[in-house]
Amino acid sequence: MRSGSRLANDAWEALLSAHAVLMKEFAAQGIWRDISMREYDVLYTLAKCREPLRLGELNRYVLLSQPALSRMVERLVERGLVARDADPVDGRVVRLSLTEQGRAAQRELGLRHARDVTRAMHARVGPDELASLTAICLRLTGPGRATASGAGGLSDGRTV
Repeated sequence: MRSGSRLANDAWEALLSAHAVLMKEFAAQGIWRDISMREYDVLYTLAKCREPLRLGELNRYVLLSQPALSRMVERLVERGLVARDADPVDGRVVRLSLTEQGRAAQRELGLRHARDVTRAMHARVGPDELASLTAICLRLTGPGRATASGAGGLSDGRTV
């Protein structure tokens, strides 16, 4: 029997390997034309939010450094996909949200990506395993992280 440390590290390595394999598979799909996977991650995160986010809040949900995220948001603003607006309470603070064009682009790409995710996941694991995987991953994210509540938090009803 493996020790607790070995088991935990094996599980972590398996999780990272699965993520890498699936992300490479998704990246190879022909859906990423005008919007990259990383840009889509930002659009998807903003689409799930109940209200506009500060850059620092957005940074908690995406796998980019703050400087890289700042540059990406600038490009998304220039392309008309993301809006920057002053916070109504504190005018010094900038909040980010999707424009209608950004919301439409995210929905269109999201539907195609969701089909690819569904196909890849169902090819590898069954419904009971998917339910277990979801429960485990939500526990790993910690309380309130996956479906953050409150101002600027992620809504818990959206899938795309």
